[in-house]
Amino acid sequence: MDRKMQGTRLNQSIGQALERLERWGVNPWRRYSLLSIILLSGFFLGSSIGMIGGVLALMDPVGALVTVLFLEFMVRIRGNWSSSARSNLPCQLLDSARFGLLYGLLLEGSKLLGG
Repeated sequence: MDRKMQGTRLNQSIGQALERLERWGVNPWRRYSLLSIILLSGFFLGSSIGMIGGVLALMDPVGALVTVLFLEFMVRIRGNWSSSARSNLPCQLLDSARFGLLYGLLLEGSKLLGG
């Protein structure tokens, strides 16, 4: 029993969001600024996860497992896209968020080792 969603304006608008973002990001300055904002947001999130986990010192293995699963989920989403779609903006945004998150976590880990 396949259920097909209704063709409402909201459903069509959400379905076309990635296409509109791609058209908006044709300008290189917009694309680079959006990518840098996403990279820095991922870095902030990664360093926040590391700091909160370090301060609370509760459930560190569970927090690490959730973070690794989230990063692995992002890698799996990236791998499922076709090779022609690897240069599009949503793929680059996912990569930028993943790199920022990983860099934030690695920086927090190096603070703990050197401390």
